[in-house]
Amino acid sequence: MTTLLYLVRHGETDWNAQRRIQGSTDIPLNDTGRRQAAEAAALLARRPFDAVVASPLSRAAETGAIIADRLRLELPTTYPGLAERSYGEAEGLTDDEVTTRYPHDDIPGRESCSALLARITETLGEIAVRFDGAVVVVATHGAVIRSVVNAAAPGTADRGQTPIRNGSIHSFRWDPERFHAELVRFDDPIDDVSEVTGGSAFEYQNPLERRG
Repeated sequence: MTTLLYLVRHGETDWNAQRRIQGSTDIPLNDTGRRQAAEAAALLARRPFDAVVASPLSRAAETGAIIADRLRLELPTTYPGLAERSYGEAEGLTDDEVTTRYPHDDIPGRESCSALLARITETLGEIAVRFDGAVVVVATHGAVIRSVVNAAAPGTADRGQTPIRNGSIHSFRWDPERFHAELVRFDDPIDDVSEVTGGSAFEYQNPLERRG
């Protein structure tokens, strides 16, 4: 049976507001982020869902919990494979600091794009098997969503051009034969109702996502 996955980027954190690289560093939501999560939850409440799962990082786990509460579902199960891409020694730095320290973009400890996509795909496959035929909200992170979107529809979320906004929703259909997530809607407006949850210019997003 077809499993539908709605990938939601977590709400804002203080490091988002300061334009610092977060990656695997566990930074919690701020009040703006909690509001964005609640707005995403209200949007999702227009459709029926069966479950919510989340990255174990607190900003995504709390986003998932806020959504689950609005949808009257159990608290989200967390999956380590949904965690944000690790940026190694760049975590905690601003874009200018990264450029100064690593002018050749050779950041020690940064997870490769291929490794990120492999673990995310494996995890989404695990979720699709567990919730076969269900409709599932997946609270996760910007680089995770960008990786899945571009694997499903190359060029849809090009770095430097298309933001993955805090609180934004992106819908996919899981294809078990190809072991692949097929993009249904980027920035899914849910029943064609225009929303601007977490609206911001690309410059406000993770600056390393404009790179490799």
